Amino acid sequence: MAPNAISCAPAFRILAILLLLTRPSAATAHDYHDALRKSILFFEGQRSGRLPPDQRLRWRHDSALHDGATAGVDLTGGYYDAGDNIKFGFPMAFTTTMLAWSVIDFGRSMGPELGNALKAVRWGTDYLLKATSKIGSGVVFVQVGDPLSDHNCWERPEDMDTLRTVYKVDGSHPGSDVAGETAAALAAASIVFRSRDTAYSRLLLNRAVTVFRFADRHRGAYSNSLHKAVCPFYCDVNGYQDELLWAAAWLHKASRRRQYREYIVRNEVVLRAGDTINEFGWDNKHAGINVLISKEVLMGRANYFASFKQNADGFICSILPGISHPQVQYSPGGLIFKAGGSNMQHVDYILGDNPLGMSYMVGYGAHYPQRIHHRASSLPSVAVHPAHIGCKAGSRYFLSPNPNPNVLVGAVVGGPNNNTDAFPDSRPFFQETEPTTYINAPLVGLLAFFSAHS
Repeated sequence: MAPNAISCAPAFRILAILLLLTRPSAATAHDYHDALRKSILFFEGQRSGRLPPDQRLRWRHDSALHDGATAGVDLTGGYYDAGDNIKFGFPMAFTTTMLAWSVIDFGRSMGPELGNALKAVRWGTDYLLKATSKIGSGVVFVQVGDPLSDHNCWERPEDMDTLRTVYKVDGSHPGSDVAGETAAALAAASIVFRSRDTAYSRLLLNRAVTVFRFADRHRGAYSNSLHKAVCPFYCDVNGYQDELLWAAAWLHKASRRRQYREYIVRNEVVLRAGDTINEFGWDNKHAGINVLISKEVLMGRANYFASFKQNADGFICSILPGISHPQVQYSPGGLIFKAGGSNMQHVDYILGDNPLGMSYMVGYGAHYPQRIHHRASSLPSVAVHPAHIGCKAGSRYFLSPNPNPNVLVGAVVGGPNNNTDAFPDSRPFFQETEPTTYINAPLVGLLAFFSAHS
């Protein structure tokens, strides 16, 4: 059935959006299992901290081993969000939530890659537990690294000598958005590990409960509290209200406690559950909230959630190919466009079914981006060049026309950013050539489905 012939059906899960938008045609012959394996492998290239013996991308080495020391806390580990060396807590928490959701809904379709997916989730949650270790004192650590200092250099994470400033939110400087997303990630991951590691699952859920309580009690956007540190990089444009409902929805799913169901019902209007359901990403959770909660209705529970199902259905109907909608645009080659960059986060287009015949997943297919905007990938590895490469010494690698020496397998870049499907394979074009963890995370579940059913 051609994509424009797909009828509008009820929304079972947020990843169904991607399934609809990337439904393979009869002519498609992609190796989805290979793409799945590589999409998970990418996260090993984004690891910060001391790398484990089973690290598969061997050109990466230990980095940022003293993170948190200036604040008297261990904040090693976690993920670098993109091509820089900052650990931004907001997109990292969302990445972890989406990895967990991928496992929850599609883990049975992952085959031998399930173990690697679980490691990817845990690498995120281990860090988030560290970031919330002082929650008893009303503190959540939300970022490590000064972005201006970092973005002024082109350095390997293994060589970092830029400021590793630690940023936090607390009762006087609230961050309901980042704290709410952190609670959502911990709650979602508690479901992932419920039957695999009971004690760890319980720790995650208990911490999620405490962090959510903090986020709700001290309401406010973290970009107001930490504007210079997080804007314009991950400034909360959409407001913190959606993260509170998003966290409550995940806590309800993880705990089945009545209080979270009542919280959602009581705050639906106040926190604007029906607002801006036209996209889904690290900043705007409204579509995700409605799709997640709508599953309660679809499974015969909670009729008082019916409005969420209606909102979710409306969202998915609005982005189906062939349906005219003022908030949705497509490139001539079929890529959905939203405001801003990194359109790949919103796709068989990614794997090469596009006018350029290019796979936008690094290492997949014969033709893929060679000069991605990524420090560790573009600089020679420590094994090849053991000597320190300083802040400005890396500039010649950034400006070089040569392909990156280290292949960041599985990385999905931002992709074409105009209406002609054109793609500049060049590091300075960061919106098009920079990969991010939150592009890859929802793709993991999608590729698991295709690898099992195609």
